[in-house]
Amino acid sequence: MSKPWIFVSPSSRGIGHALTAHLLRSTTLPILATARSDLSGVKESLIAAALGNASQINREDGASRLHVTYLDVTDESSVRAASEKAAELFPPSSHHLHLAFALPGVLRPEKQPRQVVYDDALETFKVNVLGPLMLMKWFGGFLPRRGTDLSDVRARASGDSDNGANSGDDGGADRLRLPAHATWLTNSARVGSTADNRLGGWYSYRASKAGVNSITKSFDLHLRTHSADKAVAVAYHPGTVKTGLSREFWGNVAEGKLFSPEFAVRKMLEVITSRTVEDRGRCWDWKGEEVLP
Repeated sequence: MSKPWIFVSPSSRGIGHALTAHLLRSTTLPILATARSDLSGVKESLIAAALGNASQINREDGASRLHVTYLDVTDESSVRAASEKAAELFPPSSHHLHLAFALPGVLRPEKQPRQVVYDDALETFKVNVLGPLMLMKWFGGFLPRRGTDLSDVRARASGDSDNGANSGDDGGADRLRLPAHATWLTNSARVGSTADNRLGGWYSYRASKAGVNSITKSFDLHLRTHSADKAVAVAYHPGTVKTGLSREFWGNVAEGKLFSPEFAVRKMLEVITSRTVEDRGRCWDWKGEEVLP
């Protein structure tokens, strides 16, 4: 019986921070989170965000389940080192990665070709495309294989095993029910859709997110061979979220369409836990609707 764990990269701010805190609060699974600096500070911030009103026992439990390690997606050696740390914490012989969230991203919104700066565009592709690809390379092997025993996950999904962490004194009302299959989610964007491109602009960002959708599809085809229906990969569009990435555009977003990180995380988990194996390899938005390539 393989024991599940969760991977979130990065977790230091924005959606990644809110997601890690939510998962720490709503599951009892161990979590490997990543940051590029101040690892102890990031861990303290995540525990405070997740379990600030919880009992001392629950805070100690959360601290024991949360592991924060250094990882910079533009430095492959750091990705490899983080994967080695994961193997120490969660030996593949007894554990498998059940939920993985590859979230790195930068945005430089060029309005016309003459505004594209080569080095900036190169950095965009390094973070937005090669970053998730390196995460797939070094962490994809932790996903379950065809022969992995997922009965522990099935027991949690059926309610035979405690899947939720007590959130304060409410008995864990905000519990996440794990999908029966492992899921790798790569953060994408609607602007990565060529079919939906009606405005142009944002050259490097659009192209990078189209690349995200492409590598996610290829990775899912790889998983079909190695994992069958025990692991899938999807890309995901969270909408416009009120984070530093989108700060420049907050004033241009329609009323009700600028989401808090907490709301974005709830919608992300609603979508990811409701996908079936037939939904694999595609890009989904926060409403659960497909974003066409």
